Amino acid sequence: MTFEEFENAAYEIADTFPADFYRELNGGIIVKEQELIHPEARRGDLFVMGEYHRDYYLGRFIVIYYGSFRRCCGSFSEEALREKLRKVLLHEFRHHLESLAGERDLEIEDAVNLSRYVNAPEGTNGKSQETGEERTI
Repeated sequence: MTFEEFENAAYEIADTFPADFYRELNGGIIVKEQELIHPEARRGDLFVMGEYHRDYYLGRFIVIYYGSFRRCCGSFSEEALREKLRKVLLHEFRHHLESLAGERDLEIEDAVNLSRYVNAPEGTNGKSQETGEERTI
């Protein structure tokens, strides 16, 4: 899937979400071409698929990283890639909605998952025990 096709897919999927999801998301959804490796990656093996941002000047917005999807999901069928993209968008919208509600449950869940990755035995090589795929957040 090209960057343009991926970007269009992201917006098409996001358009299916309820209007309430977008309350105060004044920066919308941004799709970037780059791949983003998490700062805690042990050997460049932990990829950020999306991020939710709250910025004093820029407001609230979601960023999706096309390059990370290409790296981690390059062998996926178009249908599987769209499903993974849908899940990542829902994850980032959950961050947004929890932020509006003053909740941090997903932030805590993400921190626990990151801690499991950081503390995993060296032999796991960044691969998920369950699927053998590269780890993503």
